[in-house]
Amino acid sequence: MKLCVVIPNYNHTHAIDDVIAQLSAERLDIVMVDDGSNEQAHRHFSSLAQRYDNLTLVCHEYNQGKGGAVQTGLKWAFAQGYTHALQVDADGQHCLQDIARLIESAKKYPNTIISGRPVYDDSVPKHRYLSRYITHFWVWVETLSLSIKDSMCGFRVYPLAPCIELFNSCELGKRMDFDIEVMVRMYWRGTASKFVETQVIYPENGVSHFQPLNDNLKISWLHTRLFFGMLVRIPKLIFARPKVR
Repeated sequence: MKLCVVIPNYNHTHAIDDVIAQLSAERLDIVMVDDGSNEQAHRHFSSLAQRYDNLTLVCHEYNQGKGGAVQTGLKWAFAQGYTHALQVDADGQHCLQDIARLIESAKKYPNTIISGRPVYDDSVPKHRYLSRYITHFWVWVETLSLSIKDSMCGFRVYPLAPCIELFNSCELGKRMDFDIEVMVRMYWRGTASKFVETQVIYPENGVSHFQPLNDNLKISWLHTRLFFGMLVRIPKLIFARPKVR
């Protein structure tokens, strides 16, 4: 297994230095996708890339959304010969001490998506907590399975070959809908998911790019499309369920 870290980043500067430092201490190769950030943030990211030999900066000319940035990072990683990529958010939400557990599980199950399963503290906004469970319900319907324990955590290890095959076969959402869609569609194509519990916090004064109206509409439309996609796949979903492997 040859693994790198993919970080989508749009104007997140308050925690990124610490994130890069922790990942570099683990001797991990990193690609950070600057998703059309402002000039001040871009200069900051460029200085980090000059400071760390293991950090590559890939830039979007304009903002595409978190999903678009992750897809760019995964495609870059595959083109560079990596077999797996660990997606990490730039805002400091994820417990990076759990990286070793995710990678260990990925080595044991190299053909499976290894995802964090969030354990929240009191910092989680109540509406975000509730909306996750609404999405969990629809994902269980769309896969006819309870095996996907969480489809919204952006702390996961992807096997890259089946991801790129999926990207080449259809266009996925480029905003907050991506994390959900990629997991469901990978399941449909035979890639199972395995979960590792991990602490997730919402930092005080943290900046979120989640747009409640726009992103919730996109996610609602996504579930509508996935529901009808499930209907034509019912026999396969019942008789050929993906296995963790």
